[in-house]
Amino acid sequence: MTSAAEPSSPAAPDASAPASPAPRKDPWDLPDVSGLTVGVLGGTGDQGRGLAYRLARAGQRVVIGSRREERARQAAEELAARGATGIEGADNAECARRSDVVIVAVPWDGHARTLESLREELRGKLVVDCVNPLGFDKKGAYAITPDEGSAAEQAAGLLPDSRVTAAFHHVSAELLADADVEEIATDVMVLGEVRADCELVQALAARIPGMRGVFAGRLRNAHQVESLVANLISVNRRYRAHAGVRLTDI
Repeated sequence: MTSAAEPSSPAAPDASAPASPAPRKDPWDLPDVSGLTVGVLGGTGDQGRGLAYRLARAGQRVVIGSRREERARQAAEELAARGATGIEGADNAECARRSDVVIVAVPWDGHARTLESLREELRGKLVVDCVNPLGFDKKGAYAITPDEGSAAEQAAGLLPDSRVTAAFHHVSAELLADADVEEIATDVMVLGEVRADCELVQALAARIPGMRGVFAGRLRNAHQVESLVANLISVNRRYRAHAGVRLTDI
């Protein structure tokens, strides 16, 4: 009798064949950040207060920080009365401790001093610097170049144990604060050394209706982004507008 033929074993892979490239990640596939707590240092100023308001309105948990806890709590109560639920106020140190992501929106002249004082509280945190080093004279706004190259690079130098990114430079404080504006049609250029951190910030920007977070390079390129605000101020004064930035073909 003849025996049944044994099934043939699968062919061994060809070791000389090139490996298939990994599929390219969709750049718009961003993480879910809805459960993160966002702190805003300088949250009683125009830009910080506006960002806190918009993120809280979008459902983000937000802590406003200020040098004076009383001012932060008052600002949080005022924004909560305008529909920004889930928002609280605290002093800067407590704000940093309680937050997963910390937006730095303090005035330029207090930037270094504030970050130096919060180095321990910001250890391990994702820090988003949106400070624009600007000067003003009778000709208008002009960019200042810090010794480190940019405000974001100064922040990275002062916070060696934090993960520093840069974003939200070109968003109009007036639009952020205007409750009647439902969408803010602008792109937010995000810069940083770690792509995953940048994607978290991009996703935060996308929580605000009309905004889109776009990766725009490493921190060494932050100076151009910060400086562009001087141009936007000139545009806004000339045309009585609240201009932002839109990037094409992406």
